[in-house]
Amino acid sequence: MRVHPSILSADFANLERELGRISTADAAHVDVMDGHFVPNLTLGIPIVRRLAEVSPIPLDVHLMIEDPDRWAPEYVFEGVESITFHHEAARDSVALAKTLRDAGVQAAVALKPATDTDALLDVIAEFDMVLVMTVEPGFGGQSFMPETLSKLGRLRAAAEAAGTQLRLQVDGGVDATTIVEAHAAGADTFVAGSAVYGGDPAERIAALRGAIA
Repeated sequence: MRVHPSILSADFANLERELGRISTADAAHVDVMDGHFVPNLTLGIPIVRRLAEVSPIPLDVHLMIEDPDRWAPEYVFEGVESITFHHEAARDSVALAKTLRDAGVQAAVALKPATDTDALLDVIAEFDMVLVMTVEPGFGGQSFMPETLSKLGRLRAAAEAAGTQLRLQVDGGVDATTIVEAHAAGADTFVAGSAVYGGDPAERIAALRGAIA
């Protein structure tokens, strides 16, 4: 299992320090919001590039933006491990995933809570990871939506049928309790914001791993 703390819950005035505080995690989850696809506005290309330069762990960049077909490749930097775009925003999710893979990063596609998995099941091998949003994208601190977990089983079954290794990520309301539910449903990669930054990050990351172990 992988823990990806979300720096959306970090101190934005001290992001290099905040990245250092989660150095025991597997990757740092960086939420990019454009104020259009979602109502919030966060980081852009220059800041993400600089974060990639100073982070002790790889970046997992989550694009909550319009027109990812145009903008997602602009986030390919050294230090960025994966780029996630929203299926609802992309013109062609498969083509965009291929572009990202060809550029040297892992390609991931995200689904909002109301979006069904059907459009991805037959093309699941084109992605390295699928992110199932367990809250509505755009804001941190929301409550976990357990009704979204049924998607994980369908995606896992499709990946196994296709003979591909697929990471299944959940994002939203993940804590030491809900991480157990999500893991049981099939998730193996977990984004946690306030559950990590709400205390000592190293201790909180260890507690999340321990909850599953």
